[in-house]
Amino acid sequence: MLKIDFNADVGEGAGNEEELMKYISSANIACGGHAGDEEMMKKTVALAIVHDVCIGAHPGYADKPNFGRKEMNLTSEQIVDLVAEQIYTLSKITLGLGGKLSHVKPHGALYNLAGRDSVAADAIVRAVALVNPELIVFGLSGSLMARESAAAGLFFANEVFADRTYLDDGSLSPRSLPNAVISDPETCIKQVLQMVVQGSVTSLGGKTIHLEADTLCLHGDGLQATVLATRIHASLLAHGICIDRPTWLHRG
Repeated sequence: MLKIDFNADVGEGAGNEEELMKYISSANIACGGHAGDEEMMKKTVALAIVHDVCIGAHPGYADKPNFGRKEMNLTSEQIVDLVAEQIYTLSKITLGLGGKLSHVKPHGALYNLAGRDSVAADAIVRAVALVNPELIVFGLSGSLMARESAAAGLFFANEVFADRTYLDDGSLSPRSLPNAVISDPETCIKQVLQMVVQGSVTSLGGKTIHLEADTLCLHGDGLQATVLATRIHASLLAHGICIDRPTWLHRG
């Protein structure tokens, strides 16, 4: 049976976390960098525990005005410190509430940079290993994050996106481009099934790109997030695809 982890970026102020938790198996919780604060982290972690959803840290640039979507000029060590601090903050809150951190997924511009820049990818992997080498790293399918995680012997989940389009090189379409974000449920579901069942995605340029899908992401801050989560969840189950926590992953 095919299976996929279904994750969402949450704790970012959208206020839809309680509804989203009903449909996802993993939650990427903002750690106060690009969004969130201690109170929001506690609330979101508590919801994840109640719904038996895997809890992950979602560290990003410390740039709330730009929601972490503007690349910043940081050294490798600054990235290590930035990411490690945010993971540790969420881990401490999670343990205090009786939960356990399972994974780490960088956010926004930091995520995109790590997909193409080995120095940034290595810095994030080092930060994860510094806090807890048992944590799973979530990164763009086939990106440099996969390579660096494998080199460090960390668990890695190839991530694909339900509500974002792709360029011909397999990277995500920049948000500045038209059609970068998918909001139509039917278009979204069609792409999800292609990625999960066929192991490919069709780029904006019409190219079929091979990818591996371990975990499927839906952005929790999207206007259609709750609607899309409901429809994706139902469609996956209707096609005999199991939505499961990413416990089957192996170290690189």
